Amino acid sequence: MIQTPQKIALQVSGMTCNGCSEAVQRVIRKQDAHAEVDVHLDTGRVEVVTDAAADALAAALTKAGYETRLA
Repeated sequence: MIQTPQKIALQVSGMTCNGCSEAVQRVIRKQDAHAEVDVHLDTGRVEVVTDAAADALAAALTKAGYETRLA
């Protein structure tokens, strides 16, 4: 079964620099290598177009040390 990509918005706390932004993108791309990721450091909002489940992304980011919730 082919899944249709969905747009997911996450609120991620603890991102303070471009290195954090890149780390968040790496974590998300481990869940879906083809995900489109847009990180907004100033607001902590991360928008993702992906086939991955929202809860899986949030769990992976939390495991990486970022407090994450669905926005």
